[in-house]
Order: sequence, then structure tokens, then C-alpha cells
Amino acid sequence: MSDLQPDLRRLSLNQMTIDNCTLSQAVDACARSGISWIGAWRHKIHPDPASAGRLIRDAGLRVSSLCRGGMFPAATEQERKKRIEDNLRAIDEAAALGTDLLVLVNGPAPDRDIASARQMVVDGIATIQPYATRCGIKLGIEPLHPMFAAERSVVVTLAQANDIALLFDTQSVGVVIDVYHVWWDPQIYVEIARAAGRIFAFHVSDWIVPTPSMLMGRGLMGQGVIEIRKLRAAVEAAGYTGPIEVEIFNETLSQLPVDQYLSSIVAAYQEFV
Repeated sequence: MSDLQPDLRRLSLNQMTIDNCTLSQAVDACARSGISWIGAWRHKIHPDPASAGRLIRDAGLRVSSLCRGGMFPAATEQERKKRIEDNLRAIDEAAALGTDLLVLVNGPAPDRDIASARQMVVDGIATIQPYATRCGIKLGIEPLHPMFAAERSVVVTLAQANDIALLFDTQSVGVVIDVYHVWWDPQIYVEIARAAGRIFAFHVSDWIVPTPSMLMGRGLMGQGVIEIRKLRAAVEAAGYTGPIEVEIFNETLSQLPVDQYLSSIVAAYQEFV
């Protein structure tokens, strides 16, 4: 299967790919384009995740994930407690929405002490994991590209994400592999194999050269330098057969007419993923 076109039934659209659309508009566009999964963001389903879930299911779609939890490190114990409380709310939202996966983006160091911040991530996951398990929600640790270490995540390699996930039960804590964040890593295929049984999500986009923006510079699959199909083969060899989520942060692309954009996404998915 890995050397062939991916099954279109696995294609999921992350809401941030068409950030200018409301949830209702995004769901309708996916239904028109033959996309059967959607990756939701918390601010897009606020204030009623249960109603958002019904809207998605009524259109014949399913929710591949909810983003985001995490952001555990903080300078004070009081602020860390607030972060934990927010993660518990995110777990409730995921359950109400109807997904079994909360994606964790784990936050920067508050005071230059990156080692302590990474321990706060471990401690935070340990605190919320029992409640997540009771709610039927898996926690997916997403390592971000090192360029985001100072402002978004102290977990910047799949090795680090694996090290944390391995501290917990296989079914409750795993990893999210986004090709934009991990493609450069010389140990990526070793770490994908090491993550077998714990890969909870696989996200695709492309790395444009030159990169127009750290945050908003992702490209459509096939526009850049990432060996996406090789990475897909690796995650499948490690046992992952779930949704393949297209997550493109790009203001120019998101301004395209939505049906035109989603048609391009479907075509790129079939050719390059």
C-alpha cells in the first residue's frame, strides 16, 4: 500500500488549513470535496463542542483530532495549575466533540530553563493522563521543529516525544508526527520505528524553499522538499493506518476559493502522499 496512492477515505482536513472558514463552512466544503475527516481546533468549536460534533457527524464526517492541549510550562505554580485546568477542559471538549485524540503542543520555557520546562511537560501529562483515559481520550505529543523551541514547544524531536510517551501506557499517550516538523531529522526513521504502536496521528504539508514564514509558510504537498511518501511508508510500517491530516498554515493559499483549494489538496494528496 505504501508505494501506491493513499486511500482517499483517510484524508482529513485540519481546520487551520482554511482558517477563514467557519466550522459550518469547512464541513460543507469537505463534504462537497469528498473529504470524510476534519481536524478540529478548540477556538473553532467554542462554545458548544457537542453541537459542533453533531454538525460534523450530520454531514457524514468524522473528527480526526482536537487541537490543542499542552502548553504546560509556566513560571509559577499557580500558572501551571491553570494550564492543567485548561487541559482538563480540553479533554472534556474532545469527548463532547466526538474524537478520541487531543493533540498536545507543549509550550516554551518560561525562564530560559529548558530542561525544567521539559520536566513540566512530563509532570503535566502525568497529571491529566488518568482523567483523559477515563474519558476515552488519547494524548498525542506533537514535537515541533526546533525553530519553534523559544515560543511554542520545548519538545522539538520525535526522540524527545517518544521518550516522554514511553513513560506512560501505550494506549493513553503517544505521538503526533507532522512532516513539516520532523522531515529534517537524521534519526527520523529510527524514531518512527521506535514509535510503533504509539503513532496517534500523521500530518502532512510541505517545506517551501525559500521558506516565506516560520509559522505561515507551509506549502501544499509537492511544492517543497519533504519526502512525504517515504515518511508515510515509514509510519504505516510502524502500524499507523488512521487519518492523514492535511495541516497547512499559509495565508495566501487560505485566501483561494475554498472549493478550488480543497480540489488542489485532494489532487496533491493523491499524487504526493
